[in-house]
Amino acid sequence: MSLPRAVLSGTGLFTPPHAISNEELVATFNQYVAAFNAQHAAEISDGRIEALAESSSEFIEKASGIKSRFVLDKAGILNPDIMRPQFARRSNDELSLQAEIGVAAARQALENAAVAAADIDMVLVANSNMQRAYPAMAVEIQTALGCGGFAFDMNVACSSATFALQTAADAVKSGSATRVLIVNAEICSAHMNFRDRDSHFIFGDAATAMVVEREDLAAAGKGFEIAGTKLWTQFSNNIRNNFGFLNRCETDADPLAADKLFVQQGRKVFKEVCPAVGEHIVAHLAAHQIEPQQVARFWLHQANRTMNELISRRVLGRDAAPEEAPMILDRYANTSSAGSVIALHLHQDNLAAGSIGVLSSFGAGYSIGSVVLVKR
Repeated sequence: MSLPRAVLSGTGLFTPPHAISNEELVATFNQYVAAFNAQHAAEISDGRIEALAESSSEFIEKASGIKSRFVLDKAGILNPDIMRPQFARRSNDELSLQAEIGVAAARQALENAAVAAADIDMVLVANSNMQRAYPAMAVEIQTALGCGGFAFDMNVACSSATFALQTAADAVKSGSATRVLIVNAEICSAHMNFRDRDSHFIFGDAATAMVVEREDLAAAGKGFEIAGTKLWTQFSNNIRNNFGFLNRCETDADPLAADKLFVQQGRKVFKEVCPAVGEHIVAHLAAHQIEPQQVARFWLHQANRTMNELISRRVLGRDAAPEEAPMILDRYANTSSAGSVIALHLHQDNLAAGSIGVLSSFGAGYSIGSVVLVKR
């Protein structure tokens, strides 16, 4: 007996209420730089430390393609004395912040899939960061929505969405679940070092959600058949965040050290990840007897414009047209696992039945995931 097919039947998106332009971000950063250089003028003049360099909107856009980003708190980030988001502490009886934005995206995905929350029997929260170690964010969201079955968290950094899609599709095919809700609730501004010139502009906040269900249960004509998934990992220190529960136990611990936030070796990541992603996607398509030119849409991880352009070129053998590999990076910045799903959510409606698309993510690990989708 053949295994049932899995369908991605609905997507959802929560966009935070506050936007920060490059110009606003740079103004705050440069105020910080001026104050730092003035405070340490003597040490700078005698060569004990280097002066900090200012940032600029032109530098940010050239380096990344980012023009603005959405965040859950704007005031704290743009205060040069704080330069981080600030959130009111919630009691254990209140819905947590990460669950709140995840629920908002999930409700939209459920509505788009025409699925009731009570009919969900598996919930996955797949993020680069979790608000807490436990209880699982997925269980909190499951309860808040009134879903059935079971729930758990998983983390594969920026690739979490594609890894969750394979997990969900496998669960549906094996019969351990009939309908799965995937949530990517990313508060990336909280792991960002806004005082680091090379990365202070990279991230934004957002939450996405997807519904995966057995084909015979899905509403006719909705969403995409999940035709294939392919995952790959290889350990690398080039993208890292050392924040964790053991920090307080380290004998020489510095809880404010830069490595307790997002850090990367950007040039090494670019050089190593781009060819690996291109080869991964080409091999995945070949395994399904699909030529790259047959793919109508590539929804790629939204980390860097030049990276995405290079990956598309490696796959297609030419530059991709804007509609073939849509970018949302300019408005949303890097939202980690949510980025490729935002691109999918916003750029799918004009695809004809039978159109082939590829959702792909890549990031820390290294990790790469790709999902071949066929429009129903």
